[in-house]
Amino acid sequence: MLVSKQRTLISSSLYRKSHSPFICFSSSSISRHLSDLGFTMRSVSMVSTLELNRNESDSDSSEVDVLSDPKFSGKATTILRRMLAQRKIPSLQVAHHRKKEQPDKTLQGLCITGRLKEAVGLLWRSNGLQLESDTYSMLLQECKERREYAKGKRVHAHMVVVGFAPSEYLKVKLLILYALSGDLQTGGILFRGLQSRCLISMNAMISGCVKKGLEQQGLFMYYDMRYCGLVPDQYTFSSVFRACSALASLEHGMRSHAVMVKTCLKSNVIVNGALVDMYFKCSSVSDGYKAFDQFLDRNVVTWTSLMSGYGYHGQVSEVLKCFEKMKEEGCRPNSVTFLVVLTACSHGGLVDQGRMHFDSMKRDYGMEPEGQHYAAMVDILGRAGRLQEAYEFIMKSPCKKHAPVWGSLLGSCRNHGNVELLELAATRYFELDPTNGGNYVVFANGYASCGLLDAASKVRKRMENAGVEKDPGYSQIELQGQVHRFMRNDTSHRLSRKIHNKVQEMASLFMDVDYYPDDLDTSYPL
Repeated sequence: MLVSKQRTLISSSLYRKSHSPFICFSSSSISRHLSDLGFTMRSVSMVSTLELNRNESDSDSSEVDVLSDPKFSGKATTILRRMLAQRKIPSLQVAHHRKKEQPDKTLQGLCITGRLKEAVGLLWRSNGLQLESDTYSMLLQECKERREYAKGKRVHAHMVVVGFAPSEYLKVKLLILYALSGDLQTGGILFRGLQSRCLISMNAMISGCVKKGLEQQGLFMYYDMRYCGLVPDQYTFSSVFRACSALASLEHGMRSHAVMVKTCLKSNVIVNGALVDMYFKCSSVSDGYKAFDQFLDRNVVTWTSLMSGYGYHGQVSEVLKCFEKMKEEGCRPNSVTFLVVLTACSHGGLVDQGRMHFDSMKRDYGMEPEGQHYAAMVDILGRAGRLQEAYEFIMKSPCKKHAPVWGSLLGSCRNHGNVELLELAATRYFELDPTNGGNYVVFANGYASCGLLDAASKVRKRMENAGVEKDPGYSQIELQGQVHRFMRNDTSHRLSRKIHNKVQEMASLFMDVDYYPDDLDTSYPL
């Protein structure tokens, strides 16, 4: 044994001289630590046997001479360092075993606390580790709720890079994410890769098509859902009614409404509002009011849909009556409701009533008017010919940097031929939004209506140089349940050649001097 009992390594005199800490340990502790490290007493060959087997009767001075030997002190330092390292090794090994579990818990914690950006960054610094399915699901759900679709695509990319095979549940979540972001191409690939098509995946694709402007394709998918035997729910009907509104397809809308009645679907605010809007957009005003009148629960959404439908058909008095009736029933209007009312006052030329409702927003309901409300008020004044008053109203408003406000003034100046304010409004507008092709056309037409054709051509040239294009207008007609759309110089329709030939035939027919209307059915059957 090194020492039979606990003994001081450094004497008190040496302690006072070197001011080193007081260190003591026994031979049993050294043996235990050496054996744990894989050492034996023989391996310490640098220390002589005589020095290690000294008696307890040896003096303290001789003990100091032996233990202060450079060889022994260097070996003691090495032993102490290894003892400290041994204490750290188990903790390092535990951390190594838990390395795969730690990213999942950390990422889930970041998602719960709303730190999505940090979670996605940590995901890509996880050294290619595959996470648990629940962690990927939580990340995708957080991206969807926060509308951070780009981050959701990064999560999907991490799955691909690390070779993670998503389950059907995760595939549906990815499909919803891509459909909401408007990437229907990737969404379609995921949709076709599903083992079975469920209601959620079909709803995601229908909603994505409608939001992307592919209403016809959305209706096709709805009928495919019905063919597969799936029962639509409130999300399905909400998207289908919006598609029918955009297509002005009354037949498809009535079919969908009939299916909704047969399924005994529970009343839903969003679906009811979309249903009323569909009937009004399809020019069936009576059916729209009947649908509204059957609702048991009327709230601000359904009332606003009803007023918007009447305003769409220019029935200003009905809009104001519904607004007053809504307030009588105790329903509080919101900002969209006031926007519908102001737009109706603009179309009806009701300046005083429009100003009264505009002031009522803040005075009676504590709502601060937004940029759209200021633009509607400018349109009210502009349509009435009060252009200077409209300009002063803009300069006093907090929305001088809101482009639609100047766009409303621009259209009014074109209608009333005020070139000075036309140029001023156009300058301010294009400083805020230089990419709107429609207002370039309004600006050019304003010059043309005042006889300034050269200025109008310069505006159109400026529009071409800026690379701005106006969305083309189109006409559409529904025939036997199918919607046909036509645009200028468009030959994409499968029957375009026959249609053009028939139009030329009719044009030549009406230009014939020998033509009489009474002979149309007998001589030229169509």
